[in-house]
Amino acid sequence: MAKPKVQTITLKVSDNTKEKMQEYFEDKKRPKTPPYAVFQADEMDTVVTLYESGKAVFQGISADIDANIWKETERRLNPNKTVEMKKAGEKKKEAKENNSFVYYANTIGSDEVGTGDYFGPIVVSSAYVTKENIPFLENLGVKDSKKMTDTEILKVVPEIIKKIPYSTRILNNRDYNGKYSDEINMNAMKAILHNKVLLDLTEKYQDVKYIVVDQFTSPSSYFKYLEIAPIVQKNITFLTKAEDKCLSVACASLISRYAFIKEFDKMSKSVGFELPKGAGEAVDEAAIKIVNQSGLEALNDLVKIKFKNTDKIKNHLKM
Repeated sequence: MAKPKVQTITLKVSDNTKEKMQEYFEDKKRPKTPPYAVFQADEMDTVVTLYESGKAVFQGISADIDANIWKETERRLNPNKTVEMKKAGEKKKEAKENNSFVYYANTIGSDEVGTGDYFGPIVVSSAYVTKENIPFLENLGVKDSKKMTDTEILKVVPEIIKKIPYSTRILNNRDYNGKYSDEINMNAMKAILHNKVLLDLTEKYQDVKYIVVDQFTSPSSYFKYLEIAPIVQKNITFLTKAEDKCLSVACASLISRYAFIKEFDKMSKSVGFELPKGAGEAVDEAAIKIVNQSGLEALNDLVKIKFKNTDKIKNHLKM
């Protein structure tokens, strides 16, 4: 007799359904909760994880049955809403089918991180992936860095860089602040860095079918930013959410995040406490603490001065 298959099904739920789920699973919750999850609970042979984003994940032999129950609840509470369920692998399969021209080809891809963080550098990387690398990377579970925890990234990237050629450029905040102007904004600096890491690899590897960039601006703007560059990499395929469609971009995303984490840790050690990522209130509080310790000028080496956080910090100091 064939062994029943374990299924993984994802359902997006509204806030009112989240409340119903929290009430129902109150006595079934596990003591430990995964990162960004509201709870994780056991429903017979199904493990249910509800995330803060409203994503509910059902894993187990009867996952489809349990997911359908909550799908109907969602429909009942939100009759005008279209409710979709996804089995694990469907989204990835669709992405492969719709973008197989880049997924199954020899590619060089690039991606960046750190552009939304007040503290920490901007890191841009490129990676060269061949068709022969696909099974290796799939077995590692390579995906967009935003969908992996820092702990997972610190574990998997050393395995990637042993086998996958790459190039990384890091723009620290002192240089970022010094270069920023009306003519050279963040997108211009990103374009310059993408161009450099792509050239690093295209000069070495000639059997590349596609050069893929995770699109952050229009192609015309991208090349306009590079009018000052002595050499410009042409014939680029620009894709939105390219890290989901192209393994070389996914690798570049992970490698960039890995370098960012390492640099961020160094920065935290330099100020004597763990700095928060992002650009929220915790970041403002950390910056104010640094200013109180070392003065306003200390931020020039640590933050992206043009972020709105700087004005909020200055206003706080005037109070």
